[in-house]
Amino acid sequence: MSAEATNPATPGPVAGAAARWRARIDLRRLGRAALLGPAARDRLPDAIGHVAEAHRAHHPDADLEPLRRAWVLAESSHRGQMRKSGEPYITHPLAVTLILAELGAETTTLTASLLHDTVEDTEVTLDQVGKEFGAEVRFLVDGVTKLEKVDYGAAAEPETFRKMLVATGNDVRVMSIKLADRLHNMRTLGVMRPEKQARIAKVTRDVLIPLAERLGVQALKTELEDLVFAILHPEEYEHTRELIVDNASRADDPLAEIAAEVRSVLREAGIPAEVVIRPRHFVSVHRVARKRGRLRGADFGRLLVLVGEDADCYGVLGELHTCMTPVVSEFKDFIAVPKFNLYQSLHTAVASGDGQVVEVLIRTHQMHKVAEAGVVALGNPYASPADTSEAPSVATGAGADEERVDPTRPGWLSRLLDWQAAAPDADTFWSTLREDLAQDREITVFRPDGGTLGLPEGATCVDAAYAQYGEDAHACLGARVNGRLATLSTVLRDGDTVQLLMGQDPAAEPSKEWLEHAHTPAARIAIQRWIATHPTPETPEEIAERGGTAGATTEDVQAGRGDANPFRVSAAEPPVADTPDSVGRSTAESQASDTPAADRTGAAVALVDQPGATVRLAGCCTPVPPDEITGFAVRGGVVTVHRVECAAVAQMKSVGRAEVGVSWGDTAGCRVTLFAESFGRPHLLADLTEAMAGEGAEIVSATVEPPSQQRVRHTYTVQLPDAARLPSLMRAMRNVAGVYDVSRAQTPGA
Repeated sequence: MSAEATNPATPGPVAGAAARWRARIDLRRLGRAALLGPAARDRLPDAIGHVAEAHRAHHPDADLEPLRRAWVLAESSHRGQMRKSGEPYITHPLAVTLILAELGAETTTLTASLLHDTVEDTEVTLDQVGKEFGAEVRFLVDGVTKLEKVDYGAAAEPETFRKMLVATGNDVRVMSIKLADRLHNMRTLGVMRPEKQARIAKVTRDVLIPLAERLGVQALKTELEDLVFAILHPEEYEHTRELIVDNASRADDPLAEIAAEVRSVLREAGIPAEVVIRPRHFVSVHRVARKRGRLRGADFGRLLVLVGEDADCYGVLGELHTCMTPVVSEFKDFIAVPKFNLYQSLHTAVASGDGQVVEVLIRTHQMHKVAEAGVVALGNPYASPADTSEAPSVATGAGADEERVDPTRPGWLSRLLDWQAAAPDADTFWSTLREDLAQDREITVFRPDGGTLGLPEGATCVDAAYAQYGEDAHACLGARVNGRLATLSTVLRDGDTVQLLMGQDPAAEPSKEWLEHAHTPAARIAIQRWIATHPTPETPEEIAERGGTAGATTEDVQAGRGDANPFRVSAAEPPVADTPDSVGRSTAESQASDTPAADRTGAAVALVDQPGATVRLAGCCTPVPPDEITGFAVRGGVVTVHRVECAAVAQMKSVGRAEVGVSWGDTAGCRVTLFAESFGRPHLLADLTEAMAGEGAEIVSATVEPPSQQRVRHTYTVQLPDAARLPSLMRAMRNVAGVYDVSRAQTPGA
């Protein structure tokens, strides 16, 4: 971290990145050249020679004629206009264009960049731009022009940033120009009042820097961070600068020593590679200092290893981990799973002999280009497959009916565009945009079909559902995370596999509780939008005030009209389980509530080997033919019949109770209690009872417990005309969307 340069925008020297940018261009010299007027038509003006040189470094065969004509129009249009710094205004579009040229932007972007202020600040019209430079340049200039007043007036910010996002979605090059424009303005911000500097710096920090991160333009993002850091935190900035200066004055450099060792290892392995030291920028050093306390020499930078092919990246990794001491916990593979902003690299760390840990980044030259410039490095995202002269490494495609297709548009941008369109108003959009951009880390979760979802850190299954299905996620019933059932409130971790369990009801309704677990704008806005357009049902208190009832009858359950409150419905006959007479009975007997077989209409008949004994089928396990059964004598000459695997059987045996032989008699019908567990969703009861009725089951009683973490527990006592239909009934219940378990009644053992 060496070279420093004085910047009027900051209270002290700025990061090396800023110095490198300014070393490329002398704004005052260019300003004087601009005042001399356009050059002859047969050669490029001297003032944009730097731009042409930088552009040809990335695109050797590029046609520079559009740049020459754009310079002529921009210079003549801005002639006589001055910036607040006292420089000719033309120096600003020149500087912006040079920034983009250094990043590798293609000719169309550079042409639009030279012209980006002409429509806003001169008499040049969009029609004139379109006529002279084509529809694509016109579109870009129009998009940037609409964003020129983005910072003025807090009331205008929400709607202005909505327009910015739409413009970015239509063509990411609009935002590329805007970011370069903001970088040059931040460099020269020192001529403004301190309060205005702070306001512009805050907007840059809150919105433009996160957008630069998401577009992968790290070269712009890091310098913007340092400039904002200097303005908003001058004392911490100065302290960080002193740390960097002190480290640069040290005689020994552990980074240089380890870089030499890495070169030696790779040379012996026969892997062609370039190993360079990448000093951390100011904000990065500040973050490391806050995390680790006292900084050591290796903390001020990282090693970057550049190779030719993807396979070489893993070869380098293997050699470093074999020949040096790796810090395995620091390994990350962003090649196999790229970041949401196109970034690809292998990250690892190795320890030096004195215990210092050096971070190492391993990538190809093409990966490095994209890591630095993001979408800017990908050339023209709308080029046809045949036109790849300026974007040789970009996968492109032509849409049907000449539809504009952007193969480089990141998934996060598509999601933002979707939810901004659904936002009910600009203020909601603005608040959720800021919340989303504040998420500076993103995780990747996998879908069972092999796809991936990019979500902010802290996202839940609710967020995953809306990221994958949009508003269709209203029908989400639950999820499996890494193969196990999970609540929708489950927080996801990087690398999790998420299977979303979806219902088929097109009129499905989201739960209001989901808002508590939704972290992404897509989820929150979709849920809020549904709530806003659907009246809230009456609460039990409101029903009581008007003299109504919140109860639900058996018919309500069977028709799916039961409300969201817990309810119990019963037929005319008593529930299957009588209140036990616990006097003189063991705990196991109290658990084994039973019902006389003679009192149960159409129930299966159990025969007992004791003449005159009354037989009751135990309610704890509700035995039905052809279950294997046993019996126990209880008070009053009653024999209770249990399934042999019932927990009560083991308990009564343990206290010395003798078994009584029992067997099945008439099996024409049976009554059984079933437990069903499901995810809560509208119309579930209607679907479930309809499935049960389809199997010939008559519901004798039903209980639905209050939802707990989106899960609902149901208890049904049903009468079946034939015990043999029980397995079919249970399968039909499990096949209802949202139901994930159906079991026979079984009282747990003590």
